[in-house]
Amino acid sequence: MGAAYFYHLTRQPLEATLPQLLSRALGQGWRVVVRGQDVGRMDWLDQKLWLGPDDGFLPHGVEGGPHDVLQPVLLSSGTDLPANTACLMSVDGADITPDEVNALDRVCILFDGHDQMALSHARGQWKSLTGAGCSAQYWSEESGRWEKKAEA
Repeated sequence: MGAAYFYHLTRQPLEATLPQLLSRALGQGWRVVVRGQDVGRMDWLDQKLWLGPDDGFLPHGVEGGPHDVLQPVLLSSGTDLPANTACLMSVDGADITPDEVNALDRVCILFDGHDQMALSHARGQWKSLTGAGCSAQYWSEESGRWEKKAEA
């Protein structure tokens, strides 16, 4: 049974935080799906990941290619999870189900702390997932480093 980790982004943008979390997930040997709501936004994230430092290269692909099942990190705007997915990262308010939290090793929900709609949506996700019995942690970078602020 997995857990949902909520990441409240206040100091660094998604394109800076996501590579850090992906590196840690890959270090665990996890296959990761990054789920968004918009194909164009996934293409934008793809470009940002390619522009990272050479020593921090993150092998990845955008859903719809011939080798989706082989990608260590797959950027997707859909709801299907390829076989062997261990970690699901939700960006831009993409939905997560309690069944996904329970089936995977980890679910990460990244949300922009400067966007009131994103904050409201993340609060709703917290209530929905914890209300369904999912284990969850809330992490904030407000102090300048990541700190766990709540756990359910």
